[in-house]
Amino acid sequence: MSAHADSGTVLERILYARRLEVDHRKRVLPEAALRYGVNAATPVRDFPSALTSNALNIIAELKPASPSKGILRDPFHPVELARTLEAAGAAVLSVLTEGEFFRGSLKNLRDARQAVKLPVFRKDFIFDTWQVWETRANDADSFLLIVAALDDELLRELIALGRQVGMEPLVEVHTAAELDRALAAEARIIGVNNRDLKTLDLRVATSFELIERIPDTCIAVSESGLRTHDDLTKLRNAGFDAFLIGESLMLSPDPAAALGAFLGRSALPA
Repeated sequence: MSAHADSGTVLERILYARRLEVDHRKRVLPEAALRYGVNAATPVRDFPSALTSNALNIIAELKPASPSKGILRDPFHPVELARTLEAAGAAVLSVLTEGEFFRGSLKNLRDARQAVKLPVFRKDFIFDTWQVWETRANDADSFLLIVAALDDELLRELIALGRQVGMEPLVEVHTAAELDRALAAEARIIGVNNRDLKTLDLRVATSFELIERIPDTCIAVSESGLRTHDDLTKLRNAGFDAFLIGESLMLSPDPAAALGAFLGRSALPA
């Protein structure tokens, strides 16, 4: 094993593991087979429109574990969670598909999407065109691109391929420099991650610092560290269209009630 597997930033360690896995999967499953799978996939659901309704548009994340918090939910039932969060008012579902660090899977994504009518977003570490074909072949409606993990040429290529197969990706940034790169690549949906993926430090202030630099023509999403309805209201007033929430929902004994609280609904009396 390379020393790099046990050193470097959190993001570098995850990417190292993902590259090994993707290299193996590419040998087992050729791109031609994935392209055939895309042709047989169900129609893409409208991810951008779901983020821009006149509401607190929440991307509710199905995530069994995380590098920062460890196991979040065990047992983890993606179908039950998907149906519960759809009924509670989620605009979109995000499903983690990375296995080693987040204990996710593509099966979780397929099962969750089949159970609901919402758009379903693939949350993973994508750096290869093969993965974009894999994403659509598994019925996802959008996918994540992390600017910190990609060079400019590859970022443009992956955005273009996503659009070619009907998916508008969410392009994630953490700094002003990354935002400039995303805009130069003509990203249309910008996610501001309040968690620094290199250190796992969390600052919701990051969203407020970057929102003024995001053009009105882009859809703006604030991600990570959101705890209350008031957080979402302040961010919406600042200009954000949607909000990605995962750990707070997964750690709650009642994810539907937790989502309702984010949306500003008080619990009904017993």
